[in-house]
Amino acid sequence: MESYIWWVPLALPGLEQLRLVENETDVIADSIVLGVEGATPFRLWYQVRMDNNWNMRGCLLQSGGEKDQAVHLYTDGQGHWTDATGATRSELDGCLYIDISCTPFTNTLPLRRLALSPGESADLQVVYIAIPDLSISPVRQRYTCLSRTASGGIYRYDGLERNFTADLPVDVRGLVIDYPGLWKRVEMSLPVHGLPQ
Repeated sequence: MESYIWWVPLALPGLEQLRLVENETDVIADSIVLGVEGATPFRLWYQVRMDNNWNMRGCLLQSGGEKDQAVHLYTDGQGHWTDATGATRSELDGCLYIDISCTPFTNTLPLRRLALSPGESADLQVVYIAIPDLSISPVRQRYTCLSRTASGGIYRYDGLERNFTADLPVDVRGLVIDYPGLWKRVEMSLPVHGLPQ
């Protein structure tokens, strides 16, 4: 299954277009983000690869702006990470997911894998990737399922090191619909038979 999801940031100009491909063996998220961080415009392309159970396998990020940068990380899905050269990233041990600062998509990763029921919560260690400088650090987060229905649910996100909390409405696939104060999903109408002549 292939789908396109669009988010707009609420505070500053920008747009994200995510292409999500799910099949019998893996899940691939491929996205372009245009935005502003502080007073600095940025462009980011990222790709996140998972197996069909939403276990992380790797991610590639390329940032354009004042200077071009790239990050490539691989994981065994059990909390062990290496970089593009194969070098071990031991400071990331125990992290099962990534959190890219400029997108609501990475909230989907733990939601899909954990499949929390209402009232359940989970504390996680994740790889936090700050945009636009692509700095990497491990951080602690918590997700709590507040409600779940056939059409989606609401999950509370707690950034435990920043004392930040947000209640996230998601659709049936765990994709964020509204991230209060930060992002909102928008619907884009695409032509049925291609572009007009």
